[in-house]
Amino acid sequence: MRAGAIVVLLALCGVTILAMVREQTGTDGFLIGLLLSTLPVPLLIAAFRWVGNVQPPPWRTIAFTFAWGACAATLVAIIANSFTAAWLSTSVMPDRDADVVGATLVAPVVEELAKAVAVLLVFLHRRRFFGGVVDGVVTACVTATGFAFTENILYLGTAYATDQLHTGDGYETATTLQTFLMRIVFSPFAHPLFTALTGIGFGIAAAVPARRRVLRVALPLSGLLTAIVLHALWNAAATSRSGLTFLAIYALFMLPVLATLIWLTVWSRGRELRTIRDTLHVYAAQGWVHPAEPWTLGSMRARSQARALARRVHGKPAARSVAAYHAAATALALLRARAERTAPPPDFPTRERALLTTLLTHRPTASPPTTTVAPVPHLWHGCWHWRA
Repeated sequence: MRAGAIVVLLALCGVTILAMVREQTGTDGFLIGLLLSTLPVPLLIAAFRWVGNVQPPPWRTIAFTFAWGACAATLVAIIANSFTAAWLSTSVMPDRDADVVGATLVAPVVEELAKAVAVLLVFLHRRRFFGGVVDGVVTACVTATGFAFTENILYLGTAYATDQLHTGDGYETATTLQTFLMRIVFSPFAHPLFTALTGIGFGIAAAVPARRRVLRVALPLSGLLTAIVLHALWNAAATSRSGLTFLAIYALFMLPVLATLIWLTVWSRGRELRTIRDTLHVYAAQGWVHPAEPWTLGSMRARSQARALARRVHGKPAARSVAAYHAAATALALLRARAERTAPPPDFPTRERALLTTLLTHRPTASPPTTTVAPVPHLWHGCWHWRA
């Protein structure tokens, strides 16, 4: 029932925002903007899925966060930005240009808040898929990708409509090309970069014990505030009359922040893999898995080799069985690690038992290739006991 209500809500938001965008751009501009805005989306989603493929979120979670960013967040943003910027420029700052006020003071706050709601909802209602920095970054970036998708339709469609007014002047595609290069080629990462900071705050909070409530609230708020500041700085540079100012901010600030975020995400991903390996050793000692398997599960390369080996020897069904085995082992390790780090969830015994049952179901097919590709060959032939 709740899922159905969310789908209907997002669908209504999507129809409304797209109708508003088409009204501003015209049909031709809308279609051109839609086509060009779609180009970076598969690449970005694939990149974020790769980042989170230690324990990838379900596709329905990705669909929800993308749809929230593309439909609900953009609808809130376009309405709130327009009214708030107009009010500030007429009542509070009458001497300031409404576009500048909106871009630097209003849009960063409204847009980052609207996108952060999706991260908050996943944090509260999908906690089994939200356990650390990597999960926070992936959730935030997918949401921001959806937001940028709809926003790009508006900007590119408006640019195309502007170019049509100058048909015959020799500049039929100048504004469209400039907008495409700016938003699609050089800065497709802008919105994901901003919102990723909010995701990092939620990701760190997810690893904090539940009893430390103040810290669990302060961390996401700090991430959100940082995202707003970074967004405001970017918009201020983009609206600057000097192109050199924008280039300086882009090269000396945004790119280093992006590089730092990538490093942090990769480091967190490696740390997550080490946690899986170390935690699975506990289950290996009890005979649930072979002593070599934690080493395979702690390496994405070894996991891929195990699936490839199973596919080569026994076909695609065996490869799918290995993937299911690895997914269950990963979920089991992270569940136990989070329970030890914070506090066991009320359904911990039930979820642990269900994951162990899944391991036993796929073990005859999945364990041999998983053991064979382990980076520690001396453990392949160790003695171990099958626990029933």
